[in-house]
Amino acid sequence: MATQAKLLTPKMIVQLVLVLVVIPLLPMIISGAWGWWEAWSYAALSFFGFIISRVLASRRHPDIIAERARSMEKQDAKAWDKILAPTMALGSVIPLIIAGVDKLNGWTQPFGLNIRIISLIVVILGFVLGAWALIENRFFSGVVRIQTDREHHVVTTGPYRIVRHPGYVGAFWAYLATPLLLNSLWALIPTLLLVGVLLLRTSLEDRTLQAELPGYAEYAQRTRYRLFPGIW
Repeated sequence: MATQAKLLTPKMIVQLVLVLVVIPLLPMIISGAWGWWEAWSYAALSFFGFIISRVLASRRHPDIIAERARSMEKQDAKAWDKILAPTMALGSVIPLIIAGVDKLNGWTQPFGLNIRIISLIVVILGFVLGAWALIENRFFSGVVRIQTDREHHVVTTGPYRIVRHPGYVGAFWAYLATPLLLNSLWALIPTLLLVGVLLLRTSLEDRTLQAELPGYAEYAQRTRYRLFPGIW
């Protein structure tokens, strides 16, 4: 508890308000469409998904919140990921902004209800998979680094039995489904760029782990696919 209390600095509180409240509500803040149920669904998923996943992860791995909160400060974080990690964080916000502007100006004709419902289900499943990966993996840091200070070892349980980077799989599908849920074709443009960054980060992270984390190369031989079984 004392360690978690130390994490609640004014800077961290501001960041939490942004992540939990401001960013999820951006489509409605920009558009002024406060009766937009799809946007409310996304905001609720973002809020409760963040809270529940962090609570469950911290119960299983008490030091994971501190690791993630201070990961950008670690000296052994890979230089390329100090660029890619914040790029992905910022990139995930841009589609929400564009979706809000799209709604305000009516650029995209409404998708069918079935498309929006399927998209909502995909977003939910993406959030669930990402949360499962976080809860299962004590070394699910905010940046790529070999965590020798935390006795870093290969995790092969839970979703890691299926693919090597299940957290990225969840993010991949949630990213792609969000513009459809929010009824914005224009938001798909930055989303596709965001997915490209995600694939690049996955490749670089996997290469780093195979080269530097003992046992990971053998794990990669057993669990062949990074993200998509049978494809890659």
